[in-house]
Amino acid sequence: MKKLKTATAFLLIFTLIAVFIIPVSAKNGSYTVQQGDTMWKIAKRYNVSPKELIKANPQVDNPSLIFPGQSIYLPETDDITELENEVINSVNRLRVKSGLSPLKQNLTLCKAARAKSTDMIESDYFAHQSPTLGSPFTMMQSFGIVFSAAGENIAHGQTGADEVMEDWMNSPGHKANIMSDIYNQIGVGVAKADNGTYYFTQLFIKSI
Repeated sequence: MKKLKTATAFLLIFTLIAVFIIPVSAKNGSYTVQQGDTMWKIAKRYNVSPKELIKANPQVDNPSLIFPGQSIYLPETDDITELENEVINSVNRLRVKSGLSPLKQNLTLCKAARAKSTDMIESDYFAHQSPTLGSPFTMMQSFGIVFSAAGENIAHGQTGADEVMEDWMNSPGHKANIMSDIYNQIGVGVAKADNGTYYFTQLFIKSI
């Protein structure tokens, strides 16, 4: 049975005053719990979902109760990061081929995009408006991202970068975001559901 593939695009233009937040990059290995840490805070710091973090730590009897000095294993994200980078590289190849400037990768924007993809899985929805993160505008604002214009593409059910890019480029709304001469920065976030389905989020901004 062929998987259902879906994609949708969102465009917004606003002016904000905010500051960039420099993210802590996700990495493999372990983390030593510090005073005041929670599984949610650790997951956010390393750009993984709380569900993934809990799953990677079956030795933690009660995920709501962790202690300073305790070792927490971090889920591997190399394959997801590689997929995200493939999408960004594909976007920039298409832009350059059309005479447009490539978009600069914004790591905070990537973090927000992965949070959106993860949220769509964990909150069981597929839409630009999140029941937990709000609109793309509100979500990016919560990450401290500065922009004067912004857009979002989302998709799920595709098997990789080539397929999702083909679907987006065959849709006028998605293509408009990808090929816009307004934006100068991009973030891509991917999350994988338990059933193997990928969820993709592209975020575009014009930085101030």
